[in-house]
Amino acid sequence: MSNPQHIEIARAKVNIELRVLRKREDGFHEMTTRMAPISLADDLEFYPAKKYSLECDTEGVPLDETNLVTKAVRLFERETKSEVKWKIALKKRVPHGAGLGGGSADAAAAMRALNQLEKANIAVDRMAELLSEIGSDIPFFAYNTVADCSGRGEIVVPVGGWNHEVTLLLLKPTFGVDTPAAYKAWQGAEALPGINYETQTFDWGIMENDLEKPVFMKHRFLAEMKTWLLFQPEIQGAMMSGSGSTFMAVLDKKDGQTILDRARKELDPTLWGEVVSIIS
Repeated sequence: MSNPQHIEIARAKVNIELRVLRKREDGFHEMTTRMAPISLADDLEFYPAKKYSLECDTEGVPLDETNLVTKAVRLFERETKSEVKWKIALKKRVPHGAGLGGGSADAAAAMRALNQLEKANIAVDRMAELLSEIGSDIPFFAYNTVADCSGRGEIVVPVGGWNHEVTLLLLKPTFGVDTPAAYKAWQGAEALPGINYETQTFDWGIMENDLEKPVFMKHRFLAEMKTWLLFQPEIQGAMMSGSGSTFMAVLDKKDGQTILDRARKELDPTLWGEVVSIIS
């Protein structure tokens, strides 16, 4: 294969804060969250072609019209009244079902890239509006910066001047968490005895997540993982990101490999892990 004409980086995200406020009449939940892009990312490679196609280097990723990248392409075609003639090769690095927004980031990256390649001049606010049609968290990725999101996640306000250096260790077990089920169980969720759900405060902000209670009720191992992480001397704080199952641990130094090795030895040898930075 020849070299791609364009490569778009699709950064994953973490939820630094997540508050669930109420269930809405439309079935979604009213929420507020601060999301941040991280250094972990997928790549989208663009090759000129006679018609649109999508391929992926990871098994199990759907390549039909259900893929969020293809849905974003169709939105772009509708908005510009033109046919997309690019082959997109998706190089996956973000694990599936992790609560890191991998698929959503890919969709937004596709639209950002097409906007540039086709010189469509779609404003970022309009891109976010279009992307909200296919997913609540996808508008955030149109902005590609730390942002506060509200509504069902589609109202995005970038946080200006957020220039802190934050290094995280991400840890994920082999299982994922069903996001709709987590929100559905939020209202009646109770705290597990001995688990710390308190807000964690840092010089760059706070970490809190209202979905920990319903998720921990169903997945006790995740509660045990949080307790273990908070006990490690190299870790300043730890919390589940979004609806899980990924945890993020704030490191007091950049070398997280020692903790990852320890976690695999003491918790689960099959844990996925990655040391990442927040990108502002």
